Amino acid sequence: MSTDNNSQKEFQELADWVIAETKKAGAKDCKVNISKRRFVEINYRDKKPEVIKEATTQGLNLQVFINNRYASQSTPDFRKSTLSGFITDVIESAKIMEEDPFRTLPDPKYYAGRSTSDLQLADPSHSELTPEERHVMAQKVEEGCLKQGGSKVISVEAGEYDDTYDEFVKSSNGFIGANRTTQCWTGANMTAQDEGDRRPSGYNWVGCRYRADLPSLDEVGKTAALRTLDLMGGKKIQTETLPIIIENRGVGRVLGGLQEPMWAGNIQQKRSFLADKKGQSIGSKLFTIQDDPFLPRALGSKYYDDDGFPTKKRTLITEGTLDEFLVNWYYSRKLGWEPNSGSISNLIIPPGTRSVDEIIRDMDRCLLITDFIGGNSNSTTGDFSVGIIGKLFNKGQFVQNVAEMNMADNHLKFWHKLVEVANDPWIYSSARLPSLVFDGVVVSGI
Repeated sequence: MSTDNNSQKEFQELADWVIAETKKAGAKDCKVNISKRRFVEINYRDKKPEVIKEATTQGLNLQVFINNRYASQSTPDFRKSTLSGFITDVIESAKIMEEDPFRTLPDPKYYAGRSTSDLQLADPSHSELTPEERHVMAQKVEEGCLKQGGSKVISVEAGEYDDTYDEFVKSSNGFIGANRTTQCWTGANMTAQDEGDRRPSGYNWVGCRYRADLPSLDEVGKTAALRTLDLMGGKKIQTETLPIIIENRGVGRVLGGLQEPMWAGNIQQKRSFLADKKGQSIGSKLFTIQDDPFLPRALGSKYYDDDGFPTKKRTLITEGTLDEFLVNWYYSRKLGWEPNSGSISNLIIPPGTRSVDEIIRDMDRCLLITDFIGGNSNSTTGDFSVGIIGKLFNKGQFVQNVAEMNMADNHLKFWHKLVEVANDPWIYSSARLPSLVFDGVVVSGI
């Protein structure tokens, strides 16, 4: 497990004191979460630094349980002299809340079985990153974007962001969790001059736990420019039904609309179109989703969830069949179900064997969707609608860039249209999803 010994020791001593004082003040149970985050953010525009931020924030969250009543409050002040008053305030807040017999700390038996493997959540070289190196990162990304964008560039904003996060969690009934993570992001936003007054904007941002896992900075900048130039001349096409390919980095946007009704809270509150679909087919045989918290260095990897349950690798959907809902402790009690964690770690769709280019070469008319604009998804009905941007191809040949189109469908029909999974999972996210190919999708334009 990744920890910083000095911070964790201080946090543990403070957590022990807070729990003792909270119980002394009348709480039956309590849980304290102490955290500290240090971040640096640098942005460049016109080859000059525009934003430089560096800050350390800290927080102490206290959850209190008294006679079926519950309250939760946070404070950035760690001084014991002020925490005494803070604890009293949380206790008094809990006493005036409505009774909720389902709001308790989890049964301690669910805390057992946590992984001891090294998930490599914190880059040991992160503290060696100097201010000069951060500026160089932003400058190189900006240079790559400006060079690739050429005369079409109106403006480029490039940047770097990194942080270190330390956490210590302890409950009065036996849960203890400690963790340290790091992350480092870089990228650029570009605005280009198109025909008339059109000024399309594109971007490319990537992030990793370990700075060494980032792609080359020049490549990051060039990709931001290329993705912006791909928006040039984008126009609507006729409304039609055709195969679509959703690019890897955008798949999570549509998948989120299917994930939301899997949450037990929406099921208990009658806001889920999947409530009666467990064990049933909701997608094609190619549709399998895994939740894997044990990928080393991955942004979503973790040892325990918000309830303190040990994370486990699980399959949510197998070959189109819904296997699991996302059930946290609170809603497990309201529904009378066994809890299995209400949160996601790294979302995985097993990749296929062909690249997007290979797939497009073998298709007739098809639309590669590279980004979304706006949109909504109804967790009660499964209906969703989203604006799309992309590239139209015919028999493997580029036809035109596409913009200002719309795609609307229902999740219970849409995922049955999945006909191929590409081999390109997007690794700069906790949603490590490959590009997906769907047949017979209506896209609305002219």
